[in-house]
Amino acid sequence: MFIVQYRRLWYGISALLLIASLASVFIFGLKFGIDFTGGSIMEVQYVDSKPEKEDIAAALTAANIEGASVRETGASGYLIRTPFLTPEEYSTVRAALGGTEVRYDAIGPAIGSELATRAAYAILLVLLSIALFVAFAFRKVSKPVSSFKYGGVALLALAHDVIVPLGAFALMGHVMGAEVDTLFVTALLVILGFSVHDTIVVFDRTRENLKLLADAKRTEPFEETVGRSVSQTLARSINTSLTTVLVLVALYIWGPESTAFFTLTLLIGIIAGTYSSICIASPLLVTLQKMQKDVPDESKKKR
Repeated sequence: MFIVQYRRLWYGISALLLIASLASVFIFGLKFGIDFTGGSIMEVQYVDSKPEKEDIAAALTAANIEGASVRETGASGYLIRTPFLTPEEYSTVRAALGGTEVRYDAIGPAIGSELATRAAYAILLVLLSIALFVAFAFRKVSKPVSSFKYGGVALLALAHDVIVPLGAFALMGHVMGAEVDTLFVTALLVILGFSVHDTIVVFDRTRENLKLLADAKRTEPFEETVGRSVSQTLARSINTSLTTVLVLVALYIWGPESTAFFTLTLLIGIIAGTYSSICIASPLLVTLQKMQKDVPDESKKKR
């Protein structure tokens, strides 16, 4: 019940998180990877002696490759990003760098632009589909809050869960060189699914409690019903998220470096999603109910 009672506090915390996240995106921007901008990425490992970073940059310059970035990976390797390489340029770069090639990917600018457009459409389509599904699933719940408001609240909570990791990723891009790629989009879609699942669990308990009250021909303030529903599902939501978070922490610490930012994005998003499902979504239902209750009845005014 305390979560609903102190909803203004949770709204304030979310507002600060959203402002900080949006500021991070606007100030630092998102660093898009070759999946969306086109280009080539090569990871090279050196077994015997690892050259200096300056030596790698000099070798690329000697091969007439401009606009390349070099980043250390592990104890004996480098991750090298370049503009899109032709087969001839690739052969020249490989000969100049030496070492053992661990991976090489190349995507043309046209394909990268198409992937970016499709990724944006995918996220928007998922958000809209979830909102419509929630509204349909709760179509028989019309009092005291309509089913469309359940869908709208779910959409707001999901937007919260996308913006927070987006802002965190912009900061990671500035500090750690994290790049937005298809793995990042996959992480956002996973976060949306995880978050809406938690939100629907609380909404469904609210629906069941409203039905029980109606069957017993009893009434109570909607705020109390929602607060009781949140309390009944609180332990389940926290335990589910906690087990997932523990797995992700282990994966981030001991997992491969290639999935580190993917794991970190999931970690941030799932924590934000659990928070929004418990402290934002259900309290928003109470706020909307109180707002519609406070709207003056125009027909009564005219009388």
